[in-house]
Amino acid sequence: QGAALSPAPTPSVPVVAGVVSSEDVPIYLRGVGTVIAYNTVLVRSQIQGQISRIGFTEGQSVRTGDTLAQIDPRPYQAQLDQVTATRDRDQAQLTNALANLSRYTQLGDRGWATPQLVDTQKAQLDQLQAMVKSDEAVIEQARTNLSYTQLTSPIEGVTGIRQIDEGNIIHPTDANGLVYVTQIQPISLLFSLP
Repeated sequence: QGAALSPAPTPSVPVVAGVVSSEDVPIYLRGVGTVIAYNTVLVRSQIQGQISRIGFTEGQSVRTGDTLAQIDPRPYQAQLDQVTATRDRDQAQLTNALANLSRYTQLGDRGWATPQLVDTQKAQLDQLQAMVKSDEAVIEQARTNLSYTQLTSPIEGVTGIRQIDEGNIIHPTDANGLVYVTQIQPISLLFSLP
């Protein structure tokens, strides 16, 4: 008969001594969250025109007021020049009508001009004043349209994917606009924990 096998000896375990201390232990909880930007803006054109220059690259950080694209300003500058010339013409006619009213009033005081002639000249003066005021409003509209040729960032953030290329015509009704600008500082994080 065979000899009985003896069990293998248990290996020894080293013991390490340490200093006991009291301190805060951080607690980490894992969860799923969603990062949400406070503001996301789709930059659109307010006028129609050809994109003559793109001033950003995708993923670029931009500040409020940075030019993102330029629409060809020549048609809008020509419109402004035209309405300014119309205002100048009407202003010259107004100056002439004012001088004529002064003359007719003096002649009327001496009895050499009829009251009807003086009244007609006053009415013409009022009409020309209204035309100059209307011209000023049209000039302001033309200046506003000219300013819309600069597409700028309304917020500080990061640009997304460019939706239109240089040379294309952009319209106010384009569904995609030019680009999204997303604010990332500060940003919110939504999450829930059990």
